[in-house]
Amino acid sequence: MKAGDIVRHIVPPKGESVGIVVEMIEKRVWRTHTQGKKIDWNKVDPEPIAVVLFSHNDGTIDIPIVELEVVSESR
Repeated sequence: MKAGDIVRHIVPPKGESVGIVVEMIEKRVWRTHTQGKKIDWNKVDPEPIAVVLFSHNDGTIDIPIVELEVVSESR
């Protein structure tokens, strides 16, 4: 996945809206549904995050790449 790719958010299913990746970054993500409510940043490593722009939002959204599906790759 890279900047310019067209992606669809697959977790949770968000319908058929697609967005464009404007940047790739790394952040730590704590998933309370699997890791619990008490956050311990020492237990998680940074993971790849796509900064995505959707037409229905006023700005970008940071989404882990494991939650995205590439619809069309940029060249």
